[in-house]
Amino acid sequence: MRSIGYGAGSKPSARVAYLTDEHIEKAYQLIEPAYSYVIRDVERVRRSCVFVEGSIMFESVVIARLLEQCQKVAVFLATIGNRLEKRALRLAEDGLVLQSAVLDAIGSVAADKVAEAVQDRIREMARADGLCVSQRFSPGYCDWSIREQKMVFRAMNGASMGVRLTRECLMIPRKSISGIIGIGACDSEVENYNPCRTCRKRNCPGRR
Repeated sequence: MRSIGYGAGSKPSARVAYLTDEHIEKAYQLIEPAYSYVIRDVERVRRSCVFVEGSIMFESVVIARLLEQCQKVAVFLATIGNRLEKRALRLAEDGLVLQSAVLDAIGSVAADKVAEAVQDRIREMARADGLCVSQRFSPGYCDWSIREQKMVFRAMNGASMGVRLTRECLMIPRKSISGIIGIGACDSEVENYNPCRTCRKRNCPGRR
């Protein structure tokens, strides 16, 4: 509901609520969840540059501040495939704009849930080694350029599950999420690291 414009104090109409329930049921037949990840050593951090095992380099002040506290980093890719996206596009082409928007919003939530499953899996593995994990960070967040998608995909070493990048570094299928999760000692700030606490962009839609 938030994705299609309803705020905390607003309630959807009966029609929108019905459409949402209806499309949630249909979405189960359209969502094809898949994810992949690799765990690499953090070799060193120099100012805003992070050097990762496999000749990978991420450039971002926010990511550098996180990974300087980490021994390892999980690089991941999650998707729900393209069937839901295609159905939403067909609805829009047929003039069913509201239905298309509802289905598209469901797809966004579903993709985020797949990414959460990745994080839960990595958290379990880290705990087995006595370590903790950070929040997820994706290219395009904070000062981490969307162009860094190329390094993320390079770090995946071909395990992209059919997800590809456009020239603008956007992912196809669109309902896909890529990024990193830091892995480090539990007595550090890794688990609680949140750059939003010191960021002045109060109206940022990605604020945590």
